[in-house]
Amino acid sequence: MITDNQLKIKIDILTNKLEAGLFEDVITEAKGLLKKRGHQIIYNIISIAYQSLGKFDLSVKIMEEALKKNPRNPYFLNNMGISKHKLEILDEAEYYFKKGLEIAPNYINILNNLANLKKDLNQFDEAIVLYKKSLGINKVSNEIQFNLATIYITLGKFNDAEFHLNKILENNPKATEADRLISSFTKYSQDNEHLKKMIKKIEEKDLNKNQLMHLHFALGKAFEDVKKYENSFKNFNRANQYLSEIIKYDISHDVEKFIKIKKTINFISNNKIDKNLRQLIFIVGMPRSGTSLVEQIISSHSNVFGGGELPYLSNILHDGIFNNKNLANIDNNKLNNLLKIIQGQYVSKISKIDSSDKMFIDKAPLNFKYIGFIKKIFPNSKIINCNRDPIDICWSNYKNFFSGTLPFSNNLNDLASFYALYQNYIKFWKELFPNEVYDVVYEELVENPKEEIKNLLNFCDLRFEENCLKHENNPKSIKTASWVQARKPIYKSAIKSSDYFKPYLGELIEKIKN
Repeated sequence: MITDNQLKIKIDILTNKLEAGLFEDVITEAKGLLKKRGHQIIYNIISIAYQSLGKFDLSVKIMEEALKKNPRNPYFLNNMGISKHKLEILDEAEYYFKKGLEIAPNYINILNNLANLKKDLNQFDEAIVLYKKSLGINKVSNEIQFNLATIYITLGKFNDAEFHLNKILENNPKATEADRLISSFTKYSQDNEHLKKMIKKIEEKDLNKNQLMHLHFALGKAFEDVKKYENSFKNFNRANQYLSEIIKYDISHDVEKFIKIKKTINFISNNKIDKNLRQLIFIVGMPRSGTSLVEQIISSHSNVFGGGELPYLSNILHDGIFNNKNLANIDNNKLNNLLKIIQGQYVSKISKIDSSDKMFIDKAPLNFKYIGFIKKIFPNSKIINCNRDPIDICWSNYKNFFSGTLPFSNNLNDLASFYALYQNYIKFWKELFPNEVYDVVYEELVENPKEEIKNLLNFCDLRFEENCLKHENNPKSIKTASWVQARKPIYKSAIKSSDYFKPYLGELIEKIKN
């Protein structure tokens, strides 16, 4: 039997290993310890280790075991809620968080996690109430201040966001992610106080690589505003170098994925569902090609709901099709049933965000990879492909921070290669599904908005509404890097915006041309 003192020593060791990122070791050792002493902290440690490895299904299993022993443990309920949220089982995630709050109403982690869930469901008012309640319990929590700031940014309430970001910097001047977010909605002049503080901060040379990365992105934006383009490029370049070291992207994986997708579509080439359970619009294209603007325009229509950038389609397709080892051996009837199940899963998920009968927009740009599957599973859906000058696209990706979600964006050569891959995808899908993809060219939309918007709405089988010409009045949240630009009236200054940086983009330009 392990004594209390021995248990404490072993738990401290496991906690240290958890913080050091030795997750596999933690799981093995904690499971061995669990057989000797079933302490609640050990269950939580195993759950967190699985979560850290992205193995949320295994985290659920260990929490199911723990909750059988103690169904009213708020720590277990919180970890279960986190894992269900990550697995996109949103109803159950909410259930566990709320059950935890019934037992521990002021447990700040559950309050914060439930608010995160509400934010993902576009239930922003409820999320803000929960974040503010959390902040009432812990006024110096940078995490809660940050969450509040980001939700205000998505809603276009930049003054509120700046208030909370400045609170973070008061607590910790090295929290440079707050500097980067402030820079995203600030128009700098040479004598701007925040710019002066950032320059002083970087000269002090006491920041780690992650902190430097965020600060260089912020300074790149600020120096671009004051037209110091060489300095701006140097900062963007340094920021991306730091991020590349963290991510270690290899474009060959994306090339292999394209090959797999082309093979996989052949398995369902003779299958198709008769109709959609809901009218859908998929807006695709390279990131920074105008997808957020197009969504803002169309979702200004009274019969359209803009769902934003959603992960659902990609995740469901990977679970149901790409990772299905028996796909080649399934007969047509079973395959049709599989496609119906996938459609039902997708519609169920988006209905948690909006359950009305409006047309629903899914604006995940990289869904261009799945156009053929969209047409098979959602045959009545509308697909809009956004494009823009390729140098502008690549440069805009390079100068924006994407937290690893777009790993190709941290290297100019990778960006050029990925843009070529995108073009190959579009060509491939258009040959298989002619006249099913509507192309929007950003420059044409900006130059002739009324006519282009009318054409867009006509393609979507929507009658023209004047609201769509005033998309800047659309209160819809924007969760992408376009949260400032897409709230403005249509403007032309973004056309050829990369021209100021062409002296530094020779290699990119040459590769795009070839």
